[in-house]
Amino acid sequence: MKKITVAGIGPGSQDDVTPAVAKALNEADVVVGYKLYFNFIQPFISPTCECMDTGMKHERERAEQAFQLAEEGKDVVVISSGDAGIYGMSPLICEMREQRKSEVEVTVLPGISAFQKAASLLGAPVGHDFCVISLSDLMTPWEIIERRIKAAATADFVTAIYNPKSNNRYWQLYRLKELFLEMGRSGDTPVGMVRQAGREEEQVTTCTLATLNPEEVDMFTILIIGNSQSRFSPSGQFITPRGYYATEDPEKADTSVGQQIMMESFRTIEQELKNQELPLGHKWALLHAIHTTADFDMENILKTDDEAVETIYGKVREGKLKTIITDVSMVVSGIRKGALSRLGIEAKCYLSDPRVAEMAEKLHITRTQAGIRLAVEEHPDALFAFGNAPTALMELCTLIRKGKAHPSGIIAAPVGFVHVRESKHMVKPFTDIPKIIVEGRKGGSNLAATLCNAILCFDDASQLRPGRDL
Repeated sequence: MKKITVAGIGPGSQDDVTPAVAKALNEADVVVGYKLYFNFIQPFISPTCECMDTGMKHERERAEQAFQLAEEGKDVVVISSGDAGIYGMSPLICEMREQRKSEVEVTVLPGISAFQKAASLLGAPVGHDFCVISLSDLMTPWEIIERRIKAAATADFVTAIYNPKSNNRYWQLYRLKELFLEMGRSGDTPVGMVRQAGREEEQVTTCTLATLNPEEVDMFTILIIGNSQSRFSPSGQFITPRGYYATEDPEKADTSVGQQIMMESFRTIEQELKNQELPLGHKWALLHAIHTTADFDMENILKTDDEAVETIYGKVREGKLKTIITDVSMVVSGIRKGALSRLGIEAKCYLSDPRVAEMAEKLHITRTQAGIRLAVEEHPDALFAFGNAPTALMELCTLIRKGKAHPSGIIAAPVGFVHVRESKHMVKPFTDIPKIIVEGRKGGSNLAATLCNAILCFDDASQLRPGRDL
C-alpha cells in the first residue's frame, strides 16, 4: 500500500510521544526526518526499519524522498517535532501530494506541540483564547508578521511565540515587545520562557512584558505572553483564568465588565485613527473624546498644547491642583467621582450658588459669567472646564488678562452657534496655560467631562487601560 504517515513526535521527551505515533513508527518500513529527531524516537522504531535523516532546512528534499519511497510501495513515516501541522511537515506533504498528483495515501497524526508542553511547564497560561505566531521571516514577509503581532496584541490574545530569535534574526523579538506595549498591553503582563521544552536541557523562566530581555532568548525558546487577565499565582504559576472564579460582588463584577468594554472600545478607536503617531497625552485625550462622542472628526478638531495633559496631570500628582471649576453642573456630573476621591480633588460649579443670580442681575451678565467670577475669586488656580457656555469661557479670558485668574489648565469645549468659535480663539493666546480645545462649533458637557477624566487617569494611558474609576 502506498502510504505516508506524517507524525508529530512531540517536543523531545519519549513520554510525550502519543500511542498512535508510537504504533506508526513501529510498523513503518522507512522513517524520514531531521537527524536530531531520531534521538527522541529510537525505542519506537523496529530493527528492520530503515531510517533516512537529513540536516536542517532540507524539508522539501525530505518530502520528495518520502514520496519516492511510498510510490515504491513502502510504508513511510515522516517525523516532525511537536505537532506535524504546526510549523511542521504535514502542510508540505499535503501540498506536494497535490502538486505531484500522487495517489499515495497521506495520514497526519497529531503530536504535543512545543507551546503546549511549554504551557504545561508554566502552569495554565493558555486557559483562554490564544494564538501562535512565528517570528521567522524566511517564508513570510515581515510586514505580514507585524500585522499579525498587532492583531494579537490588540485582540488581547494569549500569544505563543515560535522562532523568536536566531543568529541572523536578532531584532524581531525587540520589535514584538515594542508593538505589544504600543498596542496597549500592560508592562506587567506575565511572560513565560521555556527553552528546550521536554528535553534534558529544559529551562523554565518567567518575567513580565516590561522586563522581557530578548538577549536571554534563543531559537530553542518558546515564549508565551499572557492576556490582560493573566497573572502569576502566589506559588509562581502562570495562570490565565477562564472565569470560573469571577467575583461574586455584583458591584465589582459590573465595574470589571464596564472597564473591559471601555478598553475594547479604546483599542477599536485606536485602530481606526488616521494618524497612529500621536504624542501620548494628545492621543489619550483624543481617545476619550471619540469614545464619548463616536465622532472621528475629533481627530481634526481636538487640539492640545504640547504636553498639556501631561502638565496638568503633573500638577494633580504633585498636589498642586485640588479644584476643577466647570461652567455648568452637567460637566461636574460627568467627572468620575471615584477619580476625584482617589486624587483628593473637588469639582465645583457655581451656578447654584445664591450669589450668582444676584450678581448676574446686578451687572447684567449671564449666570455662567457670574459663576466664573465667583469661582476665580475663590479658586484662581483651578482647572477650568467649559462644555456649554462660551460667555463663561470669554469671562475667564478677561479675568486672566486682568491678572485675577491663573488657571492650572483650561478645557475649552463650549458648544453652539453664538460666540462659540470666538471664545475658543480668545483662549489661544495664553501660551503659558496648558489647554485642550475643541475647535469650531462642536463641544458639550459630556466632552468637557471626559477630557477631565482623561487628565485624572493619565497614569493609565501608556497601558491603554481606561475606565479605572467606572
